[in-house]
Amino acid sequence: MQDASAQMALLQFMTCGLPTTAIPASIHCDHLIVGEHGAENDLESGIKMNQEVFDFLESAGKKYGIEFWPPGAGIIHQSVLENYAAPGLMMLGTDSHTPNAGGLSTIAIGVGGADAVEALVGAPWELKAPRVLGVKLINKLSGWASPKDIILNLAGQLTVRGGTGFIIEYFGPGVETLSCTGMATVCNMGAEVGATTSLFPFSPAHVRYLESTHRHDVAAEAKKFSDIVSLKADEGAKYDEIITIDLATLEPHINGPFTPDLSTPLSQFKKTVQEENWPEKLSAGLIGSCTNSSYEDMTRVEGMVREALEAGIKPASDFYITPGSDQIRETLRRDGPLDTFKEAGGTAPPTLSSHPTTATFGAATMATSTR
Repeated sequence: MQDASAQMALLQFMTCGLPTTAIPASIHCDHLIVGEHGAENDLESGIKMNQEVFDFLESAGKKYGIEFWPPGAGIIHQSVLENYAAPGLMMLGTDSHTPNAGGLSTIAIGVGGADAVEALVGAPWELKAPRVLGVKLINKLSGWASPKDIILNLAGQLTVRGGTGFIIEYFGPGVETLSCTGMATVCNMGAEVGATTSLFPFSPAHVRYLESTHRHDVAAEAKKFSDIVSLKADEGAKYDEIITIDLATLEPHINGPFTPDLSTPLSQFKKTVQEENWPEKLSAGLIGSCTNSSYEDMTRVEGMVREALEAGIKPASDFYITPGSDQIRETLRRDGPLDTFKEAGGTAPPTLSSHPTTATFGAATMATSTR
């Protein structure tokens, strides 16, 4: 649960008179922290404004055995990917981008607070049986294309409603060329096309990620059961629909403005901006949010920023850096990317709500406002 919807969910749970939750649960305080002036100021003002809420959530967590992640610990989806998601697991999250965990072969579904309470008390949780959209990935990415461009392209094909009532399941030889955090980004943005959830099959990248996040025991168990049906598709699996994406020909995309399914290949973007009379000035840039906050994303952007600085170029617009978790922030601090961002004039690292209203593109995100 995230801190905004967890309040009502816990109040409802408390009326049931149970001593603890029926299933493991966690609370993540990220939505009530607004990014504006940088980490220290934003965190201080966010805690001051919402102290009563945070105190309630923490005390309820202690009473009912729910793990509590305080303000500043990170964005819920990145924290879940690093600590809770695991191949074959099923989870519910009170946030539309909960399917981020599908990048680690977890069936993760975004729900409302009342739905979460059903699960917390041990009652059956039900949904209309979804259809399955198969997305076949062939070949491998090249050039500037990143895993994010897979879902940006797919959003253009499906529109914001095209995935409604579907689980999007990725398969094909291209899957094993992607990183775990890249898969998570793809699954995260499945919410933008209305999908129930998105899912990748188990792959060697998951073993590497689990081990790098200090979950060697989970990695070992997953490898033992990697051939069973819950971790990969059945032989000859049938899908309700299939879309094929050739990663070798996929180019970087920019989605937006105004809607996340307005997908434009980078080679056509300048021409399209002029033809459609879109705003030509970038007001601000956001490197991060729940979609772009992995170490992989951050270092990819850092490489471009470093090349620009070496060429004597600095960003013309304000830009903000939002690592997805404490772990990523400290790793970036250790390895130097945060220094590069600051040298270029970036504000780093604020703790933002996980949902800026954005037009998203392959290496960063154009933030237009925060909701």
